[in-house]
Amino acid sequence: MCLHGPNGAGKTNIIEALTMLAPGRGLRSASVIELARGGGEDRAQLWAVAARVARDGDEIALGIGAERTPEGGIKRAMRRDGMAATASELGDAARMTWLTPAMDRLWSGPAGDRRRFFDRLTLARASAHGHAAAAYERAMRERQKLLSDRNFDDAWLTGLEREMSAHGAAIAAARVETLARLQQAIDARPDGAFPKAILALEGLLEARFEAGANSADVEEDFAELLRDVRGRDAGAGRALDGPHRSDLKARHAGKNMDADQCSTGEQKALLLGLTLAQARALADDPGAGASLILIDEAAAHLDSVRRAALFEELLPNPGQAWLTGTDANLFEAFGGRAQSFEVRDGQVRGA
Repeated sequence: MCLHGPNGAGKTNIIEALTMLAPGRGLRSASVIELARGGGEDRAQLWAVAARVARDGDEIALGIGAERTPEGGIKRAMRRDGMAATASELGDAARMTWLTPAMDRLWSGPAGDRRRFFDRLTLARASAHGHAAAAYERAMRERQKLLSDRNFDDAWLTGLEREMSAHGAAIAAARVETLARLQQAIDARPDGAFPKAILALEGLLEARFEAGANSADVEEDFAELLRDVRGRDAGAGRALDGPHRSDLKARHAGKNMDADQCSTGEQKALLLGLTLAQARALADDPGAGASLILIDEAAAHLDSVRRAALFEELLPNPGQAWLTGTDANLFEAFGGRAQSFEVRDGQVRGA
């Protein structure tokens, strides 16, 4: 699916609408209020996104939007086949991976950007990862409040640290499994326009799992560590150890070079190769739902050879690919093998 049109026409809005059906807060990490026009809750307009996903000969109806609460506020509402659903249930039906121009320098940017990117890859494979991450963040915030108070109940603090250790171990285990499957898919890809990456996770708990530790031991040791460093974390104003500090690293396999030292074009190519491998890994996952690849400004930093190579790899890929670009001729290598639409003045027209 190729969407072309001038800047500001609304192409990215269509991509963002699709990402709202995935667990999390979509492409821009926007809140339900930020997505509604009109400002505050009292003036905000309601919005909704709906889609039908073909899967194993059946169709699944998905929907998400903003609705009014009895108190006059606005909340996010999700539906699957007309029934109230969770984000995980929507994510199981339509698994997505997306790239935007802002991610082209992912390998040389902040660790938090890479961590969030990899967690989205993990969410696409294991939708429960989002629940574990949210629960971990809540427990971590509550622990920090108690540490800041300096006059805390030890039993309460111990309980929060137990929560952090249980959810933290689940987060790390899911990441390690995702990395293993993704690296396997990367290694299986043929050599070509998109170089293979050698991936590594840098993190305390992830390292324990990669060394063969079981979940019970990882949880116990992390809970003990959190207890030992209470004074340090109180002074720092934040927890200095845990999966919220982990990082994703990559090396250009062919050049044996760290990804952040590669050229801008090579960094983009590494990212695209990883994304194509992710789509293959999802397709090979038993019971996986439909897979979508969304690439905003797909031609950015790609020469004509790599652009054509990207299209050739996307065509046989299971699921759908949605690409945007400013000009229709950017997608000419597809020929008549892709649907093309023009986006202009907030309207979508068949091209």
